[in-house]
Parts: sequence; structure tokens; C-alpha cells
Amino acid sequence: MYTDCILGKDYFYNVIEKIAALIEEKRDYLTELDAAIGDADHGFNLSIGFREVSKKMPEWKDKDIKGFFRSVGMTLLGKVGGASGPLYGSFFMKFGEPGSGKTEVTFQDLFEMFKQGVQAVEQRGKATVGEKTMVDALKPALITFEKAMEQNLEAKKVLEVFIDAARQGAKSTIDMIAKKGRAMRLGERSKGHLDPGAASSTMILEVFLECFPC
Repeated sequence: MYTDCILGKDYFYNVIEKIAALIEEKRDYLTELDAAIGDADHGFNLSIGFREVSKKMPEWKDKDIKGFFRSVGMTLLGKVGGASGPLYGSFFMKFGEPGSGKTEVTFQDLFEMFKQGVQAVEQRGKATVGEKTMVDALKPALITFEKAMEQNLEAKKVLEVFIDAARQGAKSTIDMIAKKGRAMRLGERSKGHLDPGAASSTMILEVFLECFPC
């Protein structure tokens, strides 16, 4: 069922283009979220990184899917300051792994790509659900993705519930006390604020659905 949905390199190229535009559009919003509990630079840093990605993308058109996302990840790693660079850099570098030697993948492969990307974030950030980080959006979304496939939902519906789970996970960070990063120093005062990493990662996942061709 999921092998019939083929996602070519053009899909992923389009996704990254739109993510870069979205980050630019939401730069100030993400920075405001970070100002409440962090260093007030989340949107600004991501904007710098994705501007560089946009500039370099034409050079990556001939790469396979793994090579393309490795280039995206390495660029973010080199350009994005704070914790976001290593986390998003690791996410995209690992995300591309199942696309090694390929210019197109199946929907089943897409799940594996998200799985490897999320695991990379967990390992790099040493974070678990409940600590007020982007993992609170990513991990529940990944679990929901797998369950939805087990229920044989159509591919687009799988992505829809995947995104819904990410949104709910991000929203849940509002009532959490931060256990990681700069926000941790605020203790109880970190409650009542949406985690900026959970917000930005949910935005990024939403683009995969927005561009979905199947």
C-alpha cells in the first residue's frame, strides 16, 4: 500500500525551499517565543541557517536524497548558532540516510527517514518527552505515524494525524517546567510558555504535508 506512493527528489527540494521561506516569515515569532524562556535568538539563528541553505540549494540538485539532506544538515550545523544548529543539523543529516543512492523513495521509506531524524535529535539533545523541548513534538508525532500505518490509513491521512500529534505535543510544552537548555534556569517560571523548538519543529513537519503529492 505505502510502496505505491513515490516521493521524488523534487518533493524534498520543494519541501526545503518552503521551509526556508516559512522560517523567514516566522523568524520574529520564533524569536519572541525564545525571548520568554531562552536567549531570544531561535528565529534569528534558524533564519541565518536556512538563508544559507537556500543560497546553496542549486549546487545540490544532482545529489541523491542522502547527499542532498547531508548538505542541508551540514549547512545548518555550520551556520545556526545555539542548540538549534546541532539539533536540526543532526535531524536532516540522519533524515536523508534511507535515501542513500536514491532519487526517489516510498512512503514507507519516508517513515524511516523521520524515524532516523527524530532519533538523531533525541541522541544529540539527550532529551526525552516531558522536558520542554522539540522532542515533545517530534516523538509523539513519530509514534503516531507508525500506529497510523499499522491501521492502514491512506498515506495523506497518516501525515495528517502525524502533524496533529506534533501540534498537540508542542502545545503540551506550555504547561511543562523546562528540564533542558537555557530555559531550565527559570524553573517554575518556564511554565506558561510554548517551547520555541517544539514550535519550529512542528512548523517544519507541516511543510511535508503541505507539499505532499500522494
